[in-house]
Amino acid sequence: MIPVSASQRAKLPAQPSSLAHLGATRPTTRILALGFPTSATDRFRLRPDVPRDRPLALVAQEANAMRLVALDALAAARGLGLGMMLADARAMHPDLLVAEAEPDGDAAFLVRLADAARRFTPLVGLDPPFGLLLDITGCASLFGGEEGLMAQARARLGGDHLRVDGAIASTPGAAIALMRHRPGTILAAGAEAEALAPLPLSALRLPAATVAGLARVGLKRVGDLMGIARAPLAARFGSGTLRLLDRALGREDEPIVPRLPTAPYLTERRFVEPIGREEDVLAAARTLMTRLSLMLEEHGEGARRVEMTLFRVDGLVRCIEVGAGRPTRDAAFLTRLLAERLGALADPLDPGFGYDLVRLSVVEAISLDAVQAGFSGASENEAVERLVDRLGARLGAGQVERMVPQDRHLPEEAVRLVPSARPKSEAEPPWPLPPLSGEPPSRPVRLFDRPERIEVTAMVPEGPPLVFRWRRVLHEIVAAEGPERLSPPWWHSVQMPTTRDYYRVEDSRGARFWLYRDGLYGRETSAPCWYVHGLFA
Repeated sequence: MIPVSASQRAKLPAQPSSLAHLGATRPTTRILALGFPTSATDRFRLRPDVPRDRPLALVAQEANAMRLVALDALAAARGLGLGMMLADARAMHPDLLVAEAEPDGDAAFLVRLADAARRFTPLVGLDPPFGLLLDITGCASLFGGEEGLMAQARARLGGDHLRVDGAIASTPGAAIALMRHRPGTILAAGAEAEALAPLPLSALRLPAATVAGLARVGLKRVGDLMGIARAPLAARFGSGTLRLLDRALGREDEPIVPRLPTAPYLTERRFVEPIGREEDVLAAARTLMTRLSLMLEEHGEGARRVEMTLFRVDGLVRCIEVGAGRPTRDAAFLTRLLAERLGALADPLDPGFGYDLVRLSVVEAISLDAVQAGFSGASENEAVERLVDRLGARLGAGQVERMVPQDRHLPEEAVRLVPSARPKSEAEPPWPLPPLSGEPPSRPVRLFDRPERIEVTAMVPEGPPLVFRWRRVLHEIVAAEGPERLSPPWWHSVQMPTTRDYYRVEDSRGARFWLYRDGLYGRETSAPCWYVHGLFA
């Protein structure tokens, strides 16, 4: 990858820019289409064991035969073509280098290129198999105009080892057509019809069968479709042909689907001299977080998830995300979460030659009303939530969980663990009311993962226990309360356990246990089993 030159960096603004909440006046949409037509073979050329003086072709099995699916420039110059059988190609050129195509690797490589292209705009979409679409509306001024932006994009994403074609237009269809047939074109808005008219019909991304059918009736150029009746054309070749034409000409909208969701709030800072120390990264994040906090306050919202994106000068991108249990605009607290996350990374930051762009974005924002704080500062609940957020930043959001009550009568199903970062919803059942003052709880707060079998002596089989042995220790019961009977849920289709009778008991040492008898004597079993399910504090 080629870094931006000093003269190009001098054109960048001194202050960071915000791309969130554009004004009511919407500028004309501008789309940059980038194509990497030889990226499949260019990736193989980067390997040190691949000779550079021999033609290279990638093959795949099609119709029970190995055929050429990608060619480098040297192989194409020797007269080889896509779809040719491998045996014929080797007969023509015995020195041909052959490798098996890797569609999954090509797709992953295109995703990496898309992530690197996010330094130019957050709106980056994929145009498989070898293209990208960038919505650069309002971004060109940061790079010295559209010509400078396209030059920097091609230099950074391609360098000396990857061919990159590009074109700019006001519609994705026109930009893709010009990128493939007239690379380097920057088309003014409204000139799509004149620019596309002389191009072949394949420029509209029509299927090969449709292009061949149109050619048989004498329609070979895009301009040929503009002056004929639309109804007969749609009746014979389908409405999709006209839809692609209308989208390329701007008569019908064709939105770009971003590879990543667009952040509602975003701010960034570019550096003429790249930074590499973690302290400098956090200092930049602190400044950007303050700016984000002002944006959120202006719109009455708070951040629940914030992402920091670090762009290295060689094109590699690193994303670090932190979350809060409740929406917040506290810039210092969010910066501290980022610091916690950086300190806990299993794969520490590798700055390489440094980061020249730091971007901070709010991935998820929620309405947040202003609250008057008390004189004592943060409440106990808020302190606990912030502790959970810090633990989640250091250990991972999925490692810190909270309990959610469930509408189930079996004790082991009464609660469910969910990630603490997941927001509370109104559909969650409320927790049961606590016992009155001085009353003991009816159930233990914590249960065993699995009830443990015990040996019980009772006066009668269906009565409360008198003595039980658990973990080789004999416990003499001095008080018992119960039973609390729980019947098996009849609505489950699978076989469920028998009826349980729960007892709260206390032994002679003052320890309190929660025991249950599994099965009704004489009706469900002749020898009920006893278990200890939990302990009272």
